[in-house]
Amino acid sequence: MTNHSVDLRARWTRTLIAARDGATAPDPLPYADNLLTRWAEPHRRYHTTAHLIAVLDHIDTLADHADDPQAVRLAAWFHDAVYRPDRSENEERSAALAERALPEAGVPSSRTAEVARLVRLTVTHDPAPGDTNGEVLCDADLAILAAAPDAYAAYTKAVREEYAFVPDEAFREGRAAVLRQLLALPRLFRTPYGAAHWEAAARRNLSSEIALLTG
Repeated sequence: MTNHSVDLRARWTRTLIAARDGATAPDPLPYADNLLTRWAEPHRRYHTTAHLIAVLDHIDTLADHADDPQAVRLAAWFHDAVYRPDRSENEERSAALAERALPEAGVPSSRTAEVARLVRLTVTHDPAPGDTNGEVLCDADLAILAAAPDAYAAYTKAVREEYAFVPDEAFREGRAAVLRQLLALPRLFRTPYGAAHWEAAARRNLSSEIALLTG
């Protein structure tokens, strides 16, 4: 077992125990192992355990902004648990997985519903005003857009590899359309930290990538 896996299993256990609100429930580790197996699927290039770790780390940075940080952390674990780049229902299937697994794992129904809602929100990354949990999850998931140039280039390369089955022209058109939709949002990042630290760099990266895709 890798050090990353050991650390992630420990993080999952802490989060799940806290999310149970004291309820007695099954051993957390089989649930962690199931999720980690999903995140390590061989067809993944960007949506890997490295992405999961990054999102969890960003949530730790933003946690004070969230109304329920434990729900947000659980949503991070599930938000790409089902991921097939050739399918459009990944978020719905990931949310449904959370709805099945979390009650069995001892998470109260209200928090389970919030986790599933947050997972579904990653379809648009456009939380409503005042949705602090949604703001934290979406900011954490999109933080890669503000990465330094080398890291951003590695991210775009990994995304292209996940969509290797798509012809170049179609990929460029589709990717550029997604980036334009993101740029059209009034704000990419909704938390005060994200707005202050990530917004400008992300918009520069997105604009540069669109220029490369359409040049």
